[in-house]
Amino acid sequence: MIFRRISIQQCALIAVAMVIPALSMAQSRNQGYLVDPIYNVVTSATTGVCVRTSDWTPARAAAAEACKQCTPDLCPAVAAAPPPSPPPAPAPKAAPPKKETPPPQTISLPADVLFDFNKSTLKPEGKAKLDEMLRSIGNARLDDIRVIGHTDRLGSATYNQKLSEHRANAVKNYLISQGIAAERIRAEGRGKTQPVTRPADCQGLPRKKLIACLQPDRRVDIETRAQKVSGIDAHRVSGALCELIKQHERVASPALPGVTKTAAAAQLLTCS
Repeated sequence: MIFRRISIQQCALIAVAMVIPALSMAQSRNQGYLVDPIYNVVTSATTGVCVRTSDWTPARAAAAEACKQCTPDLCPAVAAAPPPSPPPAPAPKAAPPKKETPPPQTISLPADVLFDFNKSTLKPEGKAKLDEMLRSIGNARLDDIRVIGHTDRLGSATYNQKLSEHRANAVKNYLISQGIAAERIRAEGRGKTQPVTRPADCQGLPRKKLIACLQPDRRVDIETRAQKVSGIDAHRVSGALCELIKQHERVASPALPGVTKTAAAAQLLTCS
């Protein structure tokens, strides 16, 4: 009988030892609040407020399972879901190919074809030569035209500067009158600062032959940039203009004493 009683006590102790941790764990889930036999928090029948015990603290209220029911303002904030990852940046667009700007094409019109000596009024044959040039260009769009007047060394620098400007403007105004847009054309004079002949050329000649010898210096240069339009491009435009100059060279006056081959050929400039 003694052996049996000890065994029952031991079993009771074991049972209590197993139940107490479970009870303690259940109570700890709502520590600081009065709970019912199934460990739900007891609320006031009149106010609905959770009944607190003497060991209630804000920290225990925040950790309680019934936190949202009893003290929602003390509950730890629920971590917000991370924002979705931004979409990948679009691949950079390839830069459009750069538009190639054709190099300027320069031709040189002898001033004696365009003007009388010492004058800045276009002669009829000078206008005809410019008309022929425009016909050769056809329907190519000339994006930029620069007309540059040059004189020979005879006379003062001031006089020759003004004469070169007047001649360049005369050519410019005629081209505008024939349909070239005014905003696409510029005119300037450089007087006798950029001669084709060398200082040693044409020395010791009488005036008439001297004037003829310095003829390569008297010129109007025309620089053009042309876009491709209807199959015509800058090189074709340049070729058409240069052919006009070469035709003029074939019918020009014979070589004069004192004019070097270099000076005679220089009238063609970039048209060679």
